[in-house]
Amino acid sequence: MITRQRLAAGVCALLAALTAGIAFPTGAVADETAEQAAPKVELVLDVSGSMRARDIDGGSRMSAAKQAFNEVLDATPEEVQLGIRTLGANYRGNDRKTGCKDTAQLYPVGTLNRTEAKTAVATLTPTGWTPIGPALLKAADDLDGGNGTRRIVLISDGEDTCQPLDPCEVAREIAAKGIGLTIDTLGLVPDAKTRDQLSCIADATGGTYTSIQHKEELTDRVGQLVERAADPVVTPVAVEGATACTSAPTLKSGLYTDREEFGQHRYYRVDVKPGQELRASVSVAADREVNPDYGVLLRAVTVHGREIVRGEAAGNGRTDVVSTGLRYPKAESDDENAPAETVCLQVSNSFSAASGVKTTPGMPVELTVDVVDGPDQASDVASFGLGRGWWLLGALVLTGFLAGALWGWVSRLRIAVWRTN
Repeated sequence: MITRQRLAAGVCALLAALTAGIAFPTGAVADETAEQAAPKVELVLDVSGSMRARDIDGGSRMSAAKQAFNEVLDATPEEVQLGIRTLGANYRGNDRKTGCKDTAQLYPVGTLNRTEAKTAVATLTPTGWTPIGPALLKAADDLDGGNGTRRIVLISDGEDTCQPLDPCEVAREIAAKGIGLTIDTLGLVPDAKTRDQLSCIADATGGTYTSIQHKEELTDRVGQLVERAADPVVTPVAVEGATACTSAPTLKSGLYTDREEFGQHRYYRVDVKPGQELRASVSVAADREVNPDYGVLLRAVTVHGREIVRGEAAGNGRTDVVSTGLRYPKAESDDENAPAETVCLQVSNSFSAASGVKTTPGMPVELTVDVVDGPDQASDVASFGLGRGWWLLGALVLTGFLAGALWGWVSRLRIAVWRTN
């Protein structure tokens, strides 16, 4: 009993120390992001013939979409530039080649005139084919330019009918451009094939998929996605890593995106001055079917290839993203004119593609780089990341030990008195 009480006191002290270390970290705050352009959203609506089906709260899928659009247009934040694109809205014939070109911008992306946008939506009638892939390519062009949030919201009730242009591959190509565009998908009363395709499109760009069965669900979800575009975000910068440190691009503090093929190495350079600390993290997303048992490695090495520190993580097929990170504090120098050290960050992966899965473009890589003022004791942080917290940790552990010993002594005294009486 006495041993348990002492152990409990020590654990409490350790938890308090770790909590204090998290709550009061040393170092500098990351740089603030530059002012961004207005967020842009394009709603891409499927107006194919299947939208006539009357299976959403007793009405047609098209009427549910129109009602949702009207309510969302009324609630769209003023700062959001919104546009509407259709697919399958104009061609009624049976020529596949013509039907697969049937996508048009119903309302251009820009400052919203709610009356004009509602009037345009009111004219829509379910008509033709389902060219999702071509519509996504055009929508990406509609949102091109600027550094603000860019989001496509795709609402469809069926699979793409314009194969072999696979819309999932189209989404991967859009993501590979590194323009920071997200595609969210909503399936209206979807079957299994539609659900799988729309989920794949969303996953390829870091978006979300939602299955819709009722009018209110559609209105609420589209409204949430449009409002989300107005939230301030850090837009990642596209960068292309090199196959060797000597030719790698030099990065400053910020968020970057790249693509890495299966089993590939990518190098990036970062300059670290004496007294600064490099903090880096990387995430690699499996945006397609991969074999289980994989890993990601992030190494900080010198320009001559000597390893400084590393971070690594492994997966077993249950997660879509694997992340790891590292910290490297460079000691102060007595020479005020001491040059910065060039550190090479090497990103490697051990993913392998499942049978029949395309290996290009490479998988999405998100790299965060932060160079901040280093702590007083660089070696402590390099090993454990606690910095000055070691003093607090030692004091609290000692306090916990003394408190446990005192409590044990009091308990023994009480038991001795009880036995005597």
